[in-house]
Amino acid sequence: MSVAFFAGLPVRTRCTAARMLLAVSLAFATGAACAQALPGASVPPPQDVPYPGTIAIHVDASDTAQGIFRVHETIPVQTGAMTLLYPQWIPGDHSPTGPIAMLAGLTLSAGGKPLAWKRDEYNVYAFHLDVPAGVASIDVEFQYLSPRDGGFEITDRMMDMEWSKVALYPAGHFTRGITFAPSLTLPHGWQLGSALERADQTRASQSGDTVTFKPVTFNNLVDSPVYAGQYFKRVDLTPPGGAPVYMDIVADAPKYLAMTAEQVNAHRALAVQATRLFGSHHYDHYDFLFSLSDQLGGNGTEHHQSSEDGLGADYFTAWDDNAPGRDLLAHEYTHSWNGKFRRPADLWTPNFNVPMGDSLLWVYEGQTQYWGFVLTARAGLWTPEQFRDALAMVAANYDRNREGFQWRTLEDTTNDPTAARRSGLPYRSWQMSEEYYSGGQMMWLEVDARLRALTHDRKSLDDFARAFFGVDNGSYVTKTYTFDDVVAALNGVAPYDWAGFLHAHVDTHKPPLLDGLKGTGWKLVYTDQPSAYEKQYNSRPQSSRHLFNFAWSIGLTMAKGGQINDVRWDGPAFKAGVSTGATLVAVNGQDYSEDVLKSAITAARTDKAPIKLLLKYQGSYRTVPVDYHDGLQYPHLVRIEGTPDYLGEIIAARK
Repeated sequence: MSVAFFAGLPVRTRCTAARMLLAVSLAFATGAACAQALPGASVPPPQDVPYPGTIAIHVDASDTAQGIFRVHETIPVQTGAMTLLYPQWIPGDHSPTGPIAMLAGLTLSAGGKPLAWKRDEYNVYAFHLDVPAGVASIDVEFQYLSPRDGGFEITDRMMDMEWSKVALYPAGHFTRGITFAPSLTLPHGWQLGSALERADQTRASQSGDTVTFKPVTFNNLVDSPVYAGQYFKRVDLTPPGGAPVYMDIVADAPKYLAMTAEQVNAHRALAVQATRLFGSHHYDHYDFLFSLSDQLGGNGTEHHQSSEDGLGADYFTAWDDNAPGRDLLAHEYTHSWNGKFRRPADLWTPNFNVPMGDSLLWVYEGQTQYWGFVLTARAGLWTPEQFRDALAMVAANYDRNREGFQWRTLEDTTNDPTAARRSGLPYRSWQMSEEYYSGGQMMWLEVDARLRALTHDRKSLDDFARAFFGVDNGSYVTKTYTFDDVVAALNGVAPYDWAGFLHAHVDTHKPPLLDGLKGTGWKLVYTDQPSAYEKQYNSRPQSSRHLFNFAWSIGLTMAKGGQINDVRWDGPAFKAGVSTGATLVAVNGQDYSEDVLKSAITAARTDKAPIKLLLKYQGSYRTVPVDYHDGLQYPHLVRIEGTPDYLGEIIAARK
């Protein structure tokens, strides 16, 4: 069935249909009569039986100049047909984005003699071979060719290596039943951070520049990336009495590793506040794998006992200018509880080549986005003002910049990781993207406010988090959930029509995503001056954002050089005929600059003549008059007098 079919179903129905479809597909795949009728049916379906033997995998990651990862695997085998898979559906990506095109040079051999392989006719991630009689193991060699034109995974100073990109694994088994013995060769002198444990806890597990890790199941191997670099620092963030937590930092230069005592304490407070929120931990130890670089691609990917985190090189050294982005660590850390330990039932799959269902990402990512903001403030990584200014920008997007809710629902946007693959969109405010993040965040703010109101401020979303995500302290065996489980847990905190509430927010057009602000005692207003936070958000040079934001006024956002990267649907500029992708050359006859456009928008409050934009697009020039006269508009939050300040309570540090 198509994505369109699933998108039209309610959340619970869609989950059930997805599981039924998977069950039917697996049943068909095992039937000889039907095998040839189904595309990809020659790929054995996963079974919950252990794979015999241990697969040795070695990755040589020492080629920093050309960015080539060289892989060698030794796989125990049995005589007969066999299929090897390259991971396609990657946890955290929520989409079939395994970079199969970057695999090259695949050769198979047994006892030094080459073995023939053939890619599946319909499934480019599957490779078939026949194992000759008497062969007990095969050797697999290939290269993973990392991107060389941006989004770098390795530089001459550091790397981010994900095992899903450098491994083939046998089909026909759950990944938790396949054991790998991994080892890794690094550039000389580099140090690494990973949730993987070395073969022993001494330097004996490292021979020269090669590191050997303890054997681990394939699902845990893929969940344990490696950050390594020439300039490395490990910082202990373990909360008192808690499981070990570390920050493993790689940087572009030694100076960027410098941290003040206050910065260390704020990051340690993050671990304290998270464990106080959830009342548990679901890891033996946790590692923030943190790159500080203007070269290595920025990253934010969750794992159960670690996270991949990447921000600009001057994260610590230009601290006062770097408030935006500080919520990254809190967001990914929260995923250890929400997303990795507790996971939507349709997102759990037996291996990395069975399609995932994303229908509950408004819990998985939406509530994580909520706690990411809150924990950043509770830890002191943000001031209360910075938290409010960041939230105001999110709220403004759902006040003026998401016209697409006229035709899409919040739940439908959970299809975007598969449909859009996080690529650029020409009219994002109309097409919309992964709104389950920030739209979900705004919904969970309202849930928090409503729980407080229903219980006269005795209960809150903290109680839900502890009851739902904090169960089974110490366990990191995935515990799945459904829509009904979420409803039941909310009713356990405070009885209410939570099913109706959630459906009204995730399954309907024009959901009331701003009601949470009022419920917490605050409201959204606009002035002609941006907050200090928004100025930083728009201007960080190492950020891909680096944009000039006029979305809430004339309806444009622009990158450097005047290129228009989005036009607000049905906003003033859109109605005048301005196109995404055009370059703004001049404003009212003056060469374009941010200040020139600001001045023109300000002057138009009293001058009723239209603002004239000279645009260059596809080699042609045209002047577009924009009839806009409401001045510059920037979002802020202000208190609603006479109401409880629940927002202040929400971000107060827990004792």
